[in-house]
Amino acid sequence: MTTWLRFAADGKTGFGTLEGDTIAVHEGCMFAGATATGATLKLADVALEAPCAPSKIVALWNNFHELAAKLKVAEPAEPLYLLKATTSVSAPGSVVRRPASYEGKTVYEGELGIVIGKTLTNVSEAEAAAGIFGYTVVNDITAADILNRDPTFPQWARAKGIDGYGPFGPWIVTDFDPAAARVRTILNGQERQNYPLADMIFPPAQLVSLLSKDMTLNPGDLIACGTSVGVGTMKEPTNAIEIEIAGIGTLVNTFVQ
Repeated sequence: MTTWLRFAADGKTGFGTLEGDTIAVHEGCMFAGATATGATLKLADVALEAPCAPSKIVALWNNFHELAAKLKVAEPAEPLYLLKATTSVSAPGSVVRRPASYEGKTVYEGELGIVIGKTLTNVSEAEAAAGIFGYTVVNDITAADILNRDPTFPQWARAKGIDGYGPFGPWIVTDFDPAAARVRTILNGQERQNYPLADMIFPPAQLVSLLSKDMTLNPGDLIACGTSVGVGTMKEPTNAIEIEIAGIGTLVNTFVQ
């Protein structure tokens, strides 16, 4: 298992692998041919960036059996998804702000994120599994009152594409088994979500394979696997939001409205 991250230090952005509290700085491409420079940094001395820069973010809807049952909706025969704006990306530890133009409620959605490591077009499940670089933690923040404000057109992309509403990280972990892990969301010190990733309707390799039949997936692309029960509103003026997946890490952000 390798932990990859991106960081800012001394006015420059870099990437490397994490062992304990030490970063081994690398050069080249994280997804192909990265080599260690020999330089090291302490994790405490850098600011974490989003761990990759995706060309697109694919976000799933209705991908958990338990949530489908709770909402009394049919489980989909194929993945239901939207594209989330890449300008929604924000870094681990950053402050996410509700835009002044929006006065409605904003909800958290703790999710597993898949990071693609190879160019994938119309691939099998076995090829898809080999093309997954690693996994990260996602908070698919949503401006819920925008979603169905116009009865003629559900505004998924707008509700989820607001600047800053796509934090993920704190890093990417390879050789991780999602089927053995759970997602926990803690809002202002209280646990709000705790669900098993084994409950996914479309698990990672199948999901990546099916998506690749619609669109080419590029190295660094991010797939947010959807959320399950426990989604809720961030109601306080300032909200501490933590998404934890044991074996990957904890994504921490502050949401201010």
